[in-house]
Amino acid sequence: MENDSQARFMREAIELAKKGTGRTNPNPLVGAVIVQQNQIIGQGFHHKYGDLHAERDALRDCLERGNDPSGATMFVTLEPCCHTGKQPPCVEAIVQAKIKKVVVGSRDPNPLVSGKGATFLREHGVEVEQDFFREECDALNFIFFHYITKGTPYVALKYAMTADGKIATVSGASKWISCQESRDFVHQLRAKYSCILCGIGTVLKDDPLLTCRIPGGRNPTRVICDSNLRIPLESNIVQTARDVPTIVACRDLTQAQDFMAKQKALRDLGVQIIQAGSDCVDLRLLLKALAERNLDSVLVEGGSQINFSFLEAGLANRLYCFVAPKIFGGAAPTPVGGRGVLEVADAFALATRDARRIGSDILIEYEFVGNNGNCSQAQNAAASFSQSKNSES
Repeated sequence: MENDSQARFMREAIELAKKGTGRTNPNPLVGAVIVQQNQIIGQGFHHKYGDLHAERDALRDCLERGNDPSGATMFVTLEPCCHTGKQPPCVEAIVQAKIKKVVVGSRDPNPLVSGKGATFLREHGVEVEQDFFREECDALNFIFFHYITKGTPYVALKYAMTADGKIATVSGASKWISCQESRDFVHQLRAKYSCILCGIGTVLKDDPLLTCRIPGGRNPTRVICDSNLRIPLESNIVQTARDVPTIVACRDLTQAQDFMAKQKALRDLGVQIIQAGSDCVDLRLLLKALAERNLDSVLVEGGSQINFSFLEAGLANRLYCFVAPKIFGGAAPTPVGGRGVLEVADAFALATRDARRIGSDILIEYEFVGNNGNCSQAQNAAASFSQSKNSES
């Protein structure tokens, strides 16, 4: 099979994998294409968590079309699994179907797989070609790779700012800095990430819904950092908690009798409570608690203080920065507050992943260098939410 044809089939598998975005978490996005005589005879993808994996979905499609997969080549974006989870091992289905060759994009870092899938196939007479279009396939699952190797959710910050770096005017007005196309893209991000997180300051100021408002989109779990449980029972977040998964993270209030009634009222309305930290919300403890709930990723849509708190704690992995063609000037708020850094060498370092136009705006996508910056401040900072006067917690 010519390389150009191979590239076409793997690209098709990649596009299929993307169809599961936002529904497979904490599982990876995977697409598979079965090819015989240079023609696709079956294709599939992992539709949602708990459903058939891509390989079995493609084999099912192949049989439903009346095609015999024996002797065919399968293109799959991620190494086939060899263990039993929600579904049985895909390698067994591949062998039983008498697939001749499997072309693999990404290697699976899951210790339960990690090379074992390819080894099983080879031991059962299936030819395996690995690392084909690996970079493109790896890009599908940066969230999964982080979660499965680190055991903590992948954290992305998102903000929109003017060309002079402001997130509001001097009067505090902020709607709308970004264009409609950028706001639509943000809803795609909300569908992609398992959680959307903000501080109580954002809730008190804007009373947001924090839902995904695109056709067929999936609402993320809403997480509110609220150390002292100030969230109003009549807020949009609380009033819709029975319909949209909602977590309020607060400090340890087990000994605070005054808060018992508030906690009960919130729970009665469908809100889950996570107590993380003694004096304020400890972000590390919070992320650990989210991971234990199989929540693999967090999109932070808070204000300047919460952004700095994640940076200072060394917990941010990615940044989506929308730059609008506007200038506000004055002593207006900026995207990242906190106490800042003292020296240029202490800056939180970024690597540019992508930059593109969205409507009239520019979206710059960054990764934090060395997984959260290289400055000593990030290495040594306490992972807790500041209790300053302007804190959002």
